[in-house]
Amino acid sequence: MNAPARIGPNSIIQTVAALDARYGTGKTDQILEKIGQTNLRANLPTEMVEEDKFHNLCKSLENELGAKELEKILEDSGMRTAAYLLKVRIPGFFQSLVRPLPAGIAFKLLFFAISKNAWTFAGSGEFSYTRTKTPTITVKVTASSVPTVGYFYLGTFTRLLRELVNPDATVEPIIRRKGSSIVCSYTCRI
Repeated sequence: MNAPARIGPNSIIQTVAALDARYGTGKTDQILEKIGQTNLRANLPTEMVEEDKFHNLCKSLENELGAKELEKILEDSGMRTAAYLLKVRIPGFFQSLVRPLPAGIAFKLLFFAISKNAWTFAGSGEFSYTRTKTPTITVKVTASSVPTVGYFYLGTFTRLLRELVNPDATVEPIIRRKGSSIVCSYTCRI
C-alpha cells in the first residue's frame, strides 16, 4: 500500500489564520470546536501533512460556514500562503530576476519553477500550465474534497502573479467536479 500523499502545512496554518482574520480568535475557536478540530489551535502542523487533513478541514468548514463564505476564507488562506512563499521559500535572487522581465517570460519562469515542486500543493493530484498569451493553470485534485478548495489555489496564484509577474494580473477561476476529482482551471490575464 502506498503512503498517503502529503502537502505543505500552510494549507492548514493559513486557513486557521484566515479564519482568525475574518472572525477573531474567539469565534474561530467556536467554529473549530463545532467541526471537531479544536486540536488545530495548539497543534498547527510544522511539516508536510496528509492531503486528506486539509481536504477534510475544507469539507467540515463548508458544512459549517457555507460554500460562498469558505471561498473567501480559502482565497485569503491562499494569499497568505503566497506571502509565506515569497518571504521564506522563493529565493530573493529568483524574485529579483523575475520581477523586471516581460510578463510572459516572467510567468514561464515562475511556473516552470513551481512545476518542479507542484507535489507540495497538488498532493496526489496533477498540476499543469500553458505558455500561451493568456496562460491557464490547472490543478486537478484527486483527493476527495469540495470544489471550494480551488479558491485556496486561486488566492495563491493571484498573489504570486501580482508580486512577481504583473501587479495588475487577474486570475479567473473555473472550478468544477469531474468524476471523483475537482478540476481547477485558472485563466491568467498578465
